[in-house]
Amino acid sequence: MPNHHMPQGSLSLLVLRVLEGGPLHGYAIAQRIRQLSGEVLEAEEGSLYPALQRMLLEGWVTAAWGVSETNRRVRFYTLTRDGQKQVKREIEQYEQVNAAIRSILYA
Repeated sequence: MPNHHMPQGSLSLLVLRVLEGGPLHGYAIAQRIRQLSGEVLEAEEGSLYPALQRMLLEGWVTAAWGVSETNRRVRFYTLTRDGQKQVKREIEQYEQVNAAIRSILYA
């Protein structure tokens, strides 16, 4: 199946949701999104890292340097308590928008 870009506005939600499973570095976040989406969605570096930086500034994630499974120095991102609250808010907003779109598509 071909990879597709993230639907606009969904990257933060998907990153936060993936981080609910525990700390991950950027490349692992992108891999996890790709894997969980059945190889359909792709979080590109040019979008992922600025999004992670915004989440750091918002206080939704923290970052700490560590070593990856390939022995490279990487930043591991961890969901904060505020991030846990944010993922719930974003899921609620997504479900509202998705329901509205479905009601139009299947009217």
